[in-house]
Amino acid sequence: MLKSSSIYRRLRDRQAVQPTTRIFVRGLQILASIGVHPHEYEATQPIILDIELDMTGMETPKDDRLHETLDYGVVAEKAEEIALEAHVQLVETLAERIADWALGYDPRVQSCAVRISKPQALLKAEVAGVEILRRRT
Repeated sequence: MLKSSSIYRRLRDRQAVQPTTRIFVRGLQILASIGVHPHEYEATQPIILDIELDMTGMETPKDDRLHETLDYGVVAEKAEEIALEAHVQLVETLAERIADWALGYDPRVQSCAVRISKPQALLKAEVAGVEILRRRT
């Protein structure tokens, strides 16, 4: 999960805090074909996605309508669709694909944090994975 120690908190601690909105999906569980080892090509395995989109500068919804914001349901659906497209060897590759989609999908997304956890990756660890942060250029 993206907790208070997330990338965003570390960034916020380094700069003046400005009002912002974040759209997030945490704990999205997907059975995906991912990994570099031979057995990972043979069967799907669970991954957990946490996605946080910084919408700094987005206007406050005036009419209480979904089109005034970014639907987190769309974020979850698209992340799952990307994860299920084809076998991916690296969690970093999948995280990049999700971040690229988010930054390209809506111009209000200023930055994106994507964390992918593989709960079955290591025998002695709860999870292993990657977290990336990408900003609009």
